[in-house]
Amino acid sequence: METLSQSPTEDAFVQNPYAFYERARQQAGAMFFWEEYGLPCALSYAANWAILRDRRFGRQPPPGQEPDKPPHQACFWAVEEHSMLELEPPRHTRLRALVLRAFTSRRIMALEPQIAALTHQLIDGLEGRSFDLIEEFAQPLAVTAIARLLGVPEERSDDLLAWSHAMVGMYQARRDHEMEVAAARAAAEFSAFIGEYVDYRRARPAQDLITRLIAAEQDGDRLSREELITTCILLLNAGHEATVHSFGNAVKALLESGAGAQALIPGRIEATVEETLRFDPPLHMFQRWAYEDVEVGRHVIRKGQKVACLLGAANRDPSRWDRPEIFDPARPVQTNLAFGAGVHFCIGAPLARLELQCALPILFARLPGLEIAQAPRYAPSYHFHGLEALHLRG
Repeated sequence: METLSQSPTEDAFVQNPYAFYERARQQAGAMFFWEEYGLPCALSYAANWAILRDRRFGRQPPPGQEPDKPPHQACFWAVEEHSMLELEPPRHTRLRALVLRAFTSRRIMALEPQIAALTHQLIDGLEGRSFDLIEEFAQPLAVTAIARLLGVPEERSDDLLAWSHAMVGMYQARRDHEMEVAAARAAAEFSAFIGEYVDYRRARPAQDLITRLIAAEQDGDRLSREELITTCILLLNAGHEATVHSFGNAVKALLESGAGAQALIPGRIEATVEETLRFDPPLHMFQRWAYEDVEVGRHVIRKGQKVACLLGAANRDPSRWDRPEIFDPARPVQTNLAFGAGVHFCIGAPLARLELQCALPILFARLPGLEIAQAPRYAPSYHFHGLEALHLRG
């Protein structure tokens, strides 16, 4: 396997990781060894699909290879040890089944009128002026939608955003001691807030997701208090982080390509959203452990070795998509890996898609002269891939 070097914090890479992915594809094929991470990495769609769906790979480290958890990170790991994102069957199966009993497609789709109303409300404050789409539209839309679904107070949105941003810092390439301390502090404060609200809803049930998660039961089994808290934190974090990145990346692609409102009409919106997710997905790397020797293509991933799935590279695989570097809303839809695959397929994907399909047409219809006011820049947050800001003129 060919070894390649590329700093994930270098600005040129942050602004355009696809140039490196293409160079790696040309030099190494479907997989390469990324020197800075010390990991074999999958580039092709086929290799990523195989790894993500193969139960011989998983998120939980094999015995004896657990990561160091120094005391200053303790509060963060106290939350993560109950997270579906970090667990494998049978515990993952149990947790996901219980959550899906409450987090149903019907309940998600019922949010559409609220998302539309919130979109209009936010645009009311943007008309006729320049604004940052990320801070003034995408973030409040996403965090308010997930707060309403869960039933937590919307007036705490600023806290929810701050806690979420701090916690996801643990997964970024530029992570340092200060970020680790901030993540642990945020996890403790977030847990205390959700814990109080879970207790409140036990005593005063309502028509919200937290109440349904409390009531969810399968074969006499229910979520523990710790599992409830972690699940709510996971849904809040994933429910807005990925959506905000997806929204900013989508609007950027639509405006730069000139596709605009015509790509967002009924009958085309679903395909356009899938193309935005394929073209510039919100998460670019997802890691797995090998639980036994596994052959992937012509490479063998050894038992106990970690492997990285490069979702951003997979979504631009020229063996699957014609001219994948081109944003084409009319492209025939094929499954992409923006939200992963297999047992860890993003549980919030239906909500993210609903928000994009609902809000994008309204935004472009209400602001028909929308244009980019400043050159967009991506945030230095790899494995994530989202804009620091998207300054627009309406």
